[in-house]
Amino acid sequence: MVSENGAVNEDLVKERQNCSFNTLELTHLLDGGEAKTLERKEREEYFLSDPAFKDEVPMEYLSHQEQYEHSVRKACHMFRKLQEMPHGSMDNFREPPVESVAQRIKQLLGGMLGSAILKDGNPLALHYVMFLPTLAGQGTVEQQAYWISRAWNLEIVGTYAQTELGHGTFIRGLETTATYDPSTQEFVLNSPTLTAYKWWPGGLGHTANYAVVVAQLYTQGKCHGIHPFIVQLRDEETHMPMPGIIIGEIGAKLGMNTTNNGYLGFKQVRIPRENMLMKNNKVLEDGTYVKSPSDKLTYGTMMFVRVVICQDMASYLSKAVTIATRYSAVRHQSEMKPGAPEPQVLDYRTQQYKLLPSIASVFAMKFSANWIWEMYNVVNSELDQGDLERLPELHAVSCCLKALCTSDAASAVEIVRLACGGHGYMKSSNLPSTYGLVTAACTYEGENTVLLLQTARYLMKTWQQARSGQTLTPSVAYLNLYSDWRQPRTVWENTTDCVIKAFYQVAAGKVKAAAEHMERRAKGGMTPEDAWNETSIELVAASTAHCRAFIVEKFIETVSKTDVSRPLQAVLCQMAELYAVYWLLNNKGDFLMFSNLSPADVDGLQLWLEQLLTKLRPNAVGIVDSFDIHDDILASPLGAWDGRVYERLFEESQKSPLNKEPVNKSFHEYMKPFLRSNL
Repeated sequence: MVSENGAVNEDLVKERQNCSFNTLELTHLLDGGEAKTLERKEREEYFLSDPAFKDEVPMEYLSHQEQYEHSVRKACHMFRKLQEMPHGSMDNFREPPVESVAQRIKQLLGGMLGSAILKDGNPLALHYVMFLPTLAGQGTVEQQAYWISRAWNLEIVGTYAQTELGHGTFIRGLETTATYDPSTQEFVLNSPTLTAYKWWPGGLGHTANYAVVVAQLYTQGKCHGIHPFIVQLRDEETHMPMPGIIIGEIGAKLGMNTTNNGYLGFKQVRIPRENMLMKNNKVLEDGTYVKSPSDKLTYGTMMFVRVVICQDMASYLSKAVTIATRYSAVRHQSEMKPGAPEPQVLDYRTQQYKLLPSIASVFAMKFSANWIWEMYNVVNSELDQGDLERLPELHAVSCCLKALCTSDAASAVEIVRLACGGHGYMKSSNLPSTYGLVTAACTYEGENTVLLLQTARYLMKTWQQARSGQTLTPSVAYLNLYSDWRQPRTVWENTTDCVIKAFYQVAAGKVKAAAEHMERRAKGGMTPEDAWNETSIELVAASTAHCRAFIVEKFIETVSKTDVSRPLQAVLCQMAELYAVYWLLNNKGDFLMFSNLSPADVDGLQLWLEQLLTKLRPNAVGIVDSFDIHDDILASPLGAWDGRVYERLFEESQKSPLNKEPVNKSFHEYMKPFLRSNL
């Protein structure tokens, strides 16, 4: 199927010729305009053309230690180039404002570009994504002036040490203590148990020399809960651990093995009083504790990171579906009709059902992430003015959206990996590595089930407000509209308006059911805590339904307001409809129970889904082409632009160290004596 001179695979040529819309127009839309596309491509060329980032040997053939060392080398070179970028890209950020540091890094480098360079994790990631934003968000003006300057110029490398061996998402249960000693005006940090050791922070193992450490604050004999402290971990010159610091790496993982996740213990480690981040809460010289007007102000950094994670999931999934879709267009398999040529795998309806909803999910995640990023910036501005009214809503939405985007991405990447058959199992396909990156996000920055339960607390509170007739915030206003979800059924219509209404009917119904079942248990004598635990399965389901309705609405709403050509508008509408109908049919029991959907309507919905698959099939390759992902970023023989799958797979096989010699020494040392002994 590929010519001798290495031309583009003819199947991909035909797919691109049959595309009904201008792929470049969609690329510009996703990038935010033509200028943004040009800027991105220049940035990619700037980094990817650098020979210092090329691997002579694929990372999977290196030892764990060698992988880390290569990653540190490339990370240092990458950020050096970032600081030296032409056109003054960094000049406006010498004194970066709150949380713009990490976002600017993402704008300049991007999650996919960074992962293409560093392959399996970035040991400097938390320095930019957590350490700097925490300093900016929770430090005083004086602390920011000193610490951010040093961190931004990479005079020091930081990480964020919160999670412990025995406690993760439940941060109130953290065991690390910071006890104030007024006689020396110092805090004394201790790890009272093994389970109090910090566990998981990226870059902590051997990379960072400072950390923001979250610990239980004790002063004047009283515990005031968790607070952030800046702690020096290693000597700035020798990099040796400081006295009382017990530090190392936690070991190999499913993925992200060069992120250098570490452990950290404290034995009577003293730090100056000024090293407590005191923008919100303070400890005076005599040990007096001054509490912030709102303890919710400390949520900012966590919410910021969750928003960034949602953006990353859209990026990683776009890479996976590009690989799988191009491969499915090139791969021919079996006979659809006796005696006929083997069809493209993409022509099989089951393959379309695996790939096209996953492609639609990229857009759903991206549009939802864009919306919540705008909301985050608005709420953050309101916080600076002392307005905390919308903070609980942002917290609730960011929790469930992070949970749903990460779980959807992990599931979709695995679906499309399996859709590539045995070749998708090859490490060189880059699908296993991509799965390792997305599935990690299901547990970091808040384990998904716990985050959904946090959203559920907000939903239970707003449900009570809805019952009393109070005005609700925008994301939960539907509870007032559909609180009486056992209304007489109306005729179901296969329209997007009807579908959006149905998703919110389901969400309202599940919220109401969970609330009523919890109340019933409480009235039956259960404690509120036990009633909550007994109802937690329903509470998670209610949060999931709430978030899915939100994503569906934002997808359809964004598409309807997008100013593009008619051919592209048609494709975007088809993807929005496919996303909605796919999830409706996957949860049709809920819709039959809570919405106006009736059993007689299900056949029509199934037909609608199949028609959408038929309409989108000719544009599948065109859509993933519009993601405009450089071959070096895809890093997959299955997904390269030219479709030379088999040649590229064979080329990758030749990189195995075992193929450097025709006979491995193990034959003479072990196999030959063993075989002869059996003669």
